Amino acid sequence: MLPFSVLDLAPIAEGSVATDALRNTLDLARNTERWGYNRYWLAEHHNMPGIASAATSVLIGYVAAGTSTIRVGAGGIMLPNHAPLVIAEQFGTLATLYPDRIDLGLGRAPGTDMATARALRRGLDSGDGFPRDVLELIGYFGDEQQGVRAVPGAGTKVPVWILGSSLYGAQLAAQIGLPYAFASHFAPAALDDAIAVYRNTFRPSEYLEKPHFMLALNVFAAESDAEGRYLKSSMQQAFANLRSGRPGQLPGPVEDIGSHLEPAVLAMVDQALACSAAGSPATVARELLGFIERYAPDEVILTGQIHDHDARLKSFEIAADILRSLKPN
Repeated sequence: MLPFSVLDLAPIAEGSVATDALRNTLDLARNTERWGYNRYWLAEHHNMPGIASAATSVLIGYVAAGTSTIRVGAGGIMLPNHAPLVIAEQFGTLATLYPDRIDLGLGRAPGTDMATARALRRGLDSGDGFPRDVLELIGYFGDEQQGVRAVPGAGTKVPVWILGSSLYGAQLAAQIGLPYAFASHFAPAALDDAIAVYRNTFRPSEYLEKPHFMLALNVFAAESDAEGRYLKSSMQQAFANLRSGRPGQLPGPVEDIGSHLEPAVLAMVDQALACSAAGSPATVARELLGFIERYAPDEVILTGQIHDHDARLKSFEIAADILRSLKPN
């Protein structure tokens, strides 16, 4: 069976507060563990009124403490915002508390606007130091330590992933020999090329013998196609707001998204969210199978910002039922 996982941004829905979002995250994690999901990843974003996962390592600890078997990790930590030693200590501590359950996905973008990036007190080097920082961070998790040590951290060998939405991450993951996750759930333009680069140039390493690629997909599953499209409209509105410089809480769904977004804006949003499956179980199964057969991922990670928590739970439950039964050609 193809492993399937969850990417959660801990969305703060309109009419709710961060406390609600964090409680919903733990509830979703507990249920997805029960439904057979492999990993539960949380993403670092800052200065976003609709996202409650800014303190990502803290939230990972909260989810890991509230679950038993599911792997919990970052999808990802935006490494330019942090000193590698600090992240090594944070995730080394998590791995010490929850052995063999912690993942660390690393991204090169700041995950926020430039003013907030400056407020994070890290130098803005355009990501040029990212490969060096990745190697430094991985070194802190190893057995052999010289000079500065991550305590806890040394010897934990936390699995490190490279995340990306361009060829840069694919090239780096292949060069170092790390697993690679592509952000196709919001930036699918370079997906085909990135997969090819990663698989064709991968170098086996002490961390990984062969390429391991994870495909990110949006899922909005419901009892009918109309309801699935209705649920998706919240994320369409949120993405349009973000791209127009007006990030906010996750909007409530609407019946006719075309009457709420200008045609050009809706076209931009739908292009960005092209790697999505929305609708009834039969429709979602067909669309998921199409993505899996086209890209042949080693794993899929599902996300879906849905306004109503119960509807979100149901969507992930339907998706789990589908993925457990899928038999790609």
